[in-house]
Amino acid sequence: MKLKNIITLSIIAVATTFSAGAVYAQKKGAYGKPSEVKANEGAFKIVTLPYAYNAVEKYIDAETMFIHFSKHYVGYLNNLNKAVAGTPQAGMSIEELLRTLDMSNGALRNNAGGYYNHNMYFDNISPKGGGVPQGDLGVAINRDFGSFENFKKAFAEAGAKRFGSGWAWLIVKTDGRLAVVSTANQDNPLMPTLEVSGMPILAMDVWEHAYYLKYQNKRNDYIENFFNVIDWGKVAKRYEKTL
Repeated sequence: MKLKNIITLSIIAVATTFSAGAVYAQKKGAYGKPSEVKANEGAFKIVTLPYAYNAVEKYIDAETMFIHFSKHYVGYLNNLNKAVAGTPQAGMSIEELLRTLDMSNGALRNNAGGYYNHNMYFDNISPKGGGVPQGDLGVAINRDFGSFENFKKAFAEAGAKRFGSGWAWLIVKTDGRLAVVSTANQDNPLMPTLEVSGMPILAMDVWEHAYYLKYQNKRNDYIENFFNVIDWGKVAKRYEKTL
């Protein structure tokens, strides 16, 4: 190949790479800040992300975080406020609403669950997450699961084996012991008449919208990486409130 052709191809390759990088940077910048996202006025309020969309890019990509928070979560919140407008539920806390829920009310069930579940999910995540829980929570996990590795296996299986859309949870049961459970759709362990019941302290979303852009059909890879972003300090504080 002549030197002129080699130089021309090199210039094209560099230009293409620069152009792709510029588009990616522009796309990331277009997401803005989580604090700029607004929801409709209503009884329940938006809880913004305490980190940037790309804060855990290695494990959960910025585009997924942006869509998940600003579209899915805000959609549940807006629909929840529509469902409770002019009703006694508008004056309840979200926990009280869930515990006293009429499970036949699909709009309230799905959107109250979606609001509560996502608040906990996003709050669980931290760019400084991962590691092993300490203190009383660490002791309780070792007591009730035998080891942290046993807990990880149970939690991962709860998420992986949930058919279709749903959630994996670490909960505190009424007897004070920890358990790993799973719920379908936007249900959670606070709701009445479900087979699982307890106080949630850790939530993992296994709806496809939580991972599909980065992981496609590899839900197990998403679950494995989720352990790298868990803020165990936040989980421990929730646990301490149940003692």
